Amino acid sequence: MSESTTSAARAGDDYAAQLAEFSDEYAEICRQQAVLAARTARLLARSAAYADAFADTVVPAAFPPAERRALSRRSTCAALAMATRIPEQTVQRATNDAEALVNDAPAVLESLEAGRISARHAKTITDQLCDVPTDGRAVFLATVLPVAEQATDAELRRRARVLRERLHPESITSRSKRSEADRRVEVEPAADGMAWVHLFTTAPIALGIAERVDAAAAESRKAGDTRTCAQLQADALAALALTGVTPDDVMSSPVLPHPIEVQEHIKPTVQITVPALSMAGVSDAPATLDGYGPIDPETAARIAVNAPSFTRILVQPETGAILSAGRNQYRVPADLQRAVCLRDGTCRAPGCGRRARACDLDHSVAWDDGGTTDVGNLACLCRHHHRMKHLPGWNLDHGPGGALEWTTPDGKHHRTEPDPAPF
Repeated sequence: MSESTTSAARAGDDYAAQLAEFSDEYAEICRQQAVLAARTARLLARSAAYADAFADTVVPAAFPPAERRALSRRSTCAALAMATRIPEQTVQRATNDAEALVNDAPAVLESLEAGRISARHAKTITDQLCDVPTDGRAVFLATVLPVAEQATDAELRRRARVLRERLHPESITSRSKRSEADRRVEVEPAADGMAWVHLFTTAPIALGIAERVDAAAAESRKAGDTRTCAQLQADALAALALTGVTPDDVMSSPVLPHPIEVQEHIKPTVQITVPALSMAGVSDAPATLDGYGPIDPETAARIAVNAPSFTRILVQPETGAILSAGRNQYRVPADLQRAVCLRDGTCRAPGCGRRARACDLDHSVAWDDGGTTDVGNLACLCRHHHRMKHLPGWNLDHGPGGALEWTTPDGKHHRTEPDPAPF
């Protein structure tokens, strides 16, 4: 064997040994993550059971029994969320998943604790299990668990969905009608002035929208439009939603409008915070669109021109201090309410992102207890956190400058500050 062949063989052996070390360590880390996921599920399920058991103690009897239980659970989840800086709804969903795993699928939990499946496998099983009738759950679990221990999560999801359909006693027609009630639209902010719009609707409508968008994009493409297919599809959907442009319109005048043209049809009630120098045209510092975040000054000015109800807030560029607030809205809120909403930006509970204008204005010190109605005693709280603040064990102190000091029932302290000026 030549020296070069020997060197190549040695290098191959070294590579194989190193790769084995990587794969073994990675597998061990994944196993430990599964163990921790099982431990987390047991803890969250215990916390839910504890909240239920003490609901009549921690929630005033003025609330109906079912509402006492719900409030006690939300109070518990809120305390866990604040302690970990995890969104409260995320903790609530994780708790619901944990209860399903611990109470309804103990064999799946044991497999997770042993590291034979991942947390993702376990969630796939419990998601499908929730709609399987009680009589069929044992068969379902006995069938899918061996698959989970051998297959990828994608393969498990496909096979579990088929098995669930076969075991379900209710027709898919009935279930589809019930699921249709959950249809909704959600907006997810992205970077650089962009955002996602998610539409949850029936499959036929979703496919119909996709086909209509594709048809409009294809016609524009045939007419020589140089935009990419993806850009044309996005612009077609925007035009369809905001201007009423349809594939039939495109056939007679095939070029789809550009996003800038479509934006001219936006007539919202908006609140835009604009640095004073940007408004004067001598700076390109970003403006802030309420509910989204930074946008470029040109877009802010274009939207402001078309908004019939509009609050423009000029701020000092170095400090972010408010210089002026426009009053040309269709509905002008009370000056005090606007001042508090502008200061807070969102609900002032730790981790809550509900926009201030959708919140209650809460007296930190109750009016009946001598609290005053002024900026130093008012804060924006969403309805959930407004109610939770009054539960036993919760306390809120309003400090100078609008700082809020929260105390949770477990004795932990959390501080929130007024909404800072944009970076």
